[in-house]
Amino acid sequence: MSEVSEIPIREKNIVLIGFMGVGKTTVGQLVAKKLYRDFIDIDKEIEKIYGMPITEIFKKVGEAEFRRVEKEFIVNICNHQTLKIISLGGGAYLQEEVRKACLSKCIVYFLDLSWESWKERLPLIIDSRPVLQNKTLHEIEDLFFKRRRAYSLHNSKISTNNMDAETIANNIVESIKFAWDIYQPQGE
Repeated sequence: MSEVSEIPIREKNIVLIGFMGVGKTTVGQLVAKKLYRDFIDIDKEIEKIYGMPITEIFKKVGEAEFRRVEKEFIVNICNHQTLKIISLGGGAYLQEEVRKACLSKCIVYFLDLSWESWKERLPLIIDSRPVLQNKTLHEIEDLFFKRRRAYSLHNSKISTNNMDAETIANNIVESIKFAWDIYQPQGE
């Protein structure tokens, strides 16, 4: 496929970013269903490439190689595909090339969850997240706030505290449709 140049807003991919465990995949699947679009979970796609779970990929090839493949995969989708709902892994957006591709070609939504709310989810996700392995709560908190700085570069932020996935997805869909109406080219 050739590179996508100026993409009409209605065709842009919608990218969900945020810290691991905030619900990007669940919300992304709901948004995709509501907008009749394909859903892409970047972590799942990389697991397919390697034929193993992320935790194993980190152990066998290391985080640096995982991040390289992740970056190439995301930049390729941003440059060559449209009409997708994409869930990024929590660390993907820290890479400058990923941020630039997403912000220039897509609409980026930051799913923002407070540290206090996120901390309650930790027991449910810690075993499946290699980046959290062997870290103290203080180290995880540092990681949470460090990544939050990168996430601050987005098109829209949804505060997800005390909201279920359905409500969050509905808010994103309403926001997208509102943007589509505002930026509708004249004469259409």
